[in-house]
Amino acid sequence: MALTEELPSPDVLRRIVDVHCHPTDAPAGVSSKSVQRLLISVCAMSTMQSDQHKVKELALSCPEKIVPCFGYHPWFSYLISTGASDPSSSPNKEQHYRNLFLPTAAPTNTNADPVHSSDQGKHEALEAQFKTLLAALPEPRDLASVIAELRENLSSFPNAMLGEVGLDRIFRVPINYFASPRVLTPFTIPLAHQVAILEAQMELAVELGRNISIHSVKSQHATTDLLEKMKTKFGKKWNNVSVDLHSCGLSPQTWRDLEKKHVNVFLSLSTVINHKHANHRALIAQCSSDRILAESDYNDIDMCAPQTWDIIKIIAEVKGWPVEQEWVNDDEIKENDWGVVRRLEKNWLRFKNGHHQMPQKKKPKTRDDFEDSDTQQTEQRSEGSRPITFDTVS
Repeated sequence: MALTEELPSPDVLRRIVDVHCHPTDAPAGVSSKSVQRLLISVCAMSTMQSDQHKVKELALSCPEKIVPCFGYHPWFSYLISTGASDPSSSPNKEQHYRNLFLPTAAPTNTNADPVHSSDQGKHEALEAQFKTLLAALPEPRDLASVIAELRENLSSFPNAMLGEVGLDRIFRVPINYFASPRVLTPFTIPLAHQVAILEAQMELAVELGRNISIHSVKSQHATTDLLEKMKTKFGKKWNNVSVDLHSCGLSPQTWRDLEKKHVNVFLSLSTVINHKHANHRALIAQCSSDRILAESDYNDIDMCAPQTWDIIKIIAEVKGWPVEQEWVNDDEIKENDWGVVRRLEKNWLRFKNGHHQMPQKKKPKTRDDFEDSDTQQTEQRSEGSRPITFDTVS
């Protein structure tokens, strides 16, 4: 690894947490040697049914370095049915996928609204693509079984998070996600369906007191609306959990407003995603110093440390923080002189521990407060205070 030569000392690396990565997505898997070489800690995400157990096994192999994260990514939400709680009355496979991807009926020919041949052709083309996709799709899983699985996995690890979950308005469903190259269909996943899947997972996280890693692409209004809904629904309990908007792509203005409304919401950034956004430095500048985290969003665990280190250096540059190469104990350095790694470590601990307190609202002063203040000042002046005299020079 060529970038390793640029990394700081092991004592510094051990203080770094990559808050979002996908090591179990690596085609070759995660070797035991790679895990042994890993000097930072990582939050390993799951996204679909097939990788939940992989994350579980990785966490069991090295609990001191791996924070397991269980959840269902919006890209795979179409594989989950939100139908009736009784599986026997849920829609069948074709009904489920047709409701998502072809919810409107075929055009009909009426005197009031004649069908154009182009419209009919488009419908037939979509129907043919749907049939091709349908043949490659599995039976959908009901949401209740997904939530039961998540409950079991989260309960098995006291430090486990919910992730990666979220919303994505531009993802197009492929015929086979694992094919190379992927063949994309024109079908996207209805936002309402994604919200239903995400909300159910987040409600479980709040119930269990687990932190959340959220993906939000072209969905900032839906994401902020859902966060507000959760705050209203759960009240103080909502602030017990921390929420990370991973590889955050919000505008600086939207982030500023969100940060003011939610004491428990953080953002994390990665070079692999955020360098594509022209405003990522402005977002770093806008984010409060105690709400920012770093991530790699990488699937090669050998690259998690250098990728996370790259974004850490950018954060330091924008914020004007020193970059540690060697570690100095807390009692040897003043808080004003803290470097970027120490600050991000403190942020991670705040995120990890949750239970965020609302800032105390200042009570407006009443007339009695002003009268008490005037009385106190009068008493202080009368109790032996020396008069002020001025020397004059003639």
